[in-house]
Amino acid sequence: MTVTFLPPLGTRGGTSDQVCFDRAELSVILSLYGRMVAAGEWRDYGLSCRRDAAVFAVFRRTAEVPLYRIEKRPRLRQRQGLYALVGAEGQVLRRGSDLRALLAPLERHLIRPVS
Repeated sequence: MTVTFLPPLGTRGGTSDQVCFDRAELSVILSLYGRMVAAGEWRDYGLSCRRDAAVFAVFRRTAEVPLYRIEKRPRLRQRQGLYALVGAEGQVLRRGSDLRALLAPLERHLIRPVS
């Protein structure tokens, strides 16, 4: 598993030039990630904090494009919602301000009929 971290944020008066996920958001995302890894659906992830967005990308294999991207864009908070779930082709699958509700469709992949 490859994890990418950026260097520490600047110390200009305690303000940040980057958007990042906070601890509660990462807890929700990593909880889902752990269950999907245990189910054999996902294998790797990447984390990126940029000026305009924080992105958590999920991969089935390391060398491929991400299956899903969970994006946090504070500028869209009042318009379309703070979070977006983006598919492999770049299409926006869902938008919203509640991270758990945004990730609910991915949870359904874990439910399988027993035969």
